[in-house]
Amino acid sequence: MTEPLLSIRNLKTHFHTDEGTVRAVDGVSLDVDRGETVCVVGESGSGKTVTAESITRLIPEPPGEIVDGTVRFDGEDVTAMSEKQLEALRGGRIGHIFQNPQGALNPVYTVGWQIREAIQLHDKKAKDKEARERAIDLLDRVGIPDATSRIDDYPHEFSGGMKQRIVIAMALASNPDLLIADEPTTALDVTIQMQILRLLNQVQEEFNTGIVMITHDLGVVAEVADRVVVMYAGKVMEEGDVYEIFENPSHPYTRALLECLPGRGEKMSAIGGSLPSTTSPPDGCRFHPRCPYAVGDCEIGEQPPMYAVDDGDHAVSCVHFEPGADPSVVLGEDGSDAVGGARADGGDETGGDAR
Repeated sequence: MTEPLLSIRNLKTHFHTDEGTVRAVDGVSLDVDRGETVCVVGESGSGKTVTAESITRLIPEPPGEIVDGTVRFDGEDVTAMSEKQLEALRGGRIGHIFQNPQGALNPVYTVGWQIREAIQLHDKKAKDKEARERAIDLLDRVGIPDATSRIDDYPHEFSGGMKQRIVIAMALASNPDLLIADEPTTALDVTIQMQILRLLNQVQEEFNTGIVMITHDLGVVAEVADRVVVMYAGKVMEEGDVYEIFENPSHPYTRALLECLPGRGEKMSAIGGSLPSTTSPPDGCRFHPRCPYAVGDCEIGEQPPMYAVDDGDHAVSCVHFEPGADPSVVLGEDGSDAVGGARADGGDETGGDAR
């Protein structure tokens, strides 16, 4: 069996603060194959971005620290790489579209200079003229009007959406083997959003690029994902083929997220309560304080392991799916009842962050 392009196993990234240890990512495992798009979804604070930034060890140390687990890229252990090796990897074989384009661009250099730098850093043979032409082509491909003249403009001369497109151009500069896209379409209108998604698809088809996409937008997930990983409070709750996740969501949290979408039922339902403390998370399943199907076993021990839902790769971290249990407690008699309006005991009703 071919080794995945990216393989994360039991990743734990913690932050040591005065208030205690924040377990932002607490035992995450996932794989990404070449040419595959894996979308990581969940509410804000679920650990999605920290997972993405841990892949190339962009976590500030201190206070952050990868305390356990491995990240293997194309067979190499990233967690054991030197800083020089990481510099060659970042922006070269692994491109990163950051969530905040304002912070990713240097205000004192033109956007063209910054894209040329990204090109020449990883392609030593590229001369200034060639790098400039490639930068113009990249700006044009991501939808920057009149790219030939705008290449010499500074970041403050662009709107927020255009800055996001420039950051995407920088991430694509070296034709990476793996692209990490953290909310790549959040600041864009629907028309440009579809243009960017088509561009990422073209790049993927041309270079067989693997993509890890972090997003709140389940509509985008349905459009681009091959597989989906659902995260909650630093843990993976469910993973599987995109069709299985949308047609047969099995973890109560996944089903609750989908109930936040318009058109999934008679009315949209908010997820009651809020994310647990990352410094002192609850025992057992971390979703149990908000779960309408919680039983005694949900509240003790560790987070349940991943149990197979069917004969494929669809798996869920829920005691109702362990061998001998009855999953119809969650799924209903015919396996089609979705979670609607989960409420935490005594908690206020709040909206989930998926849309």
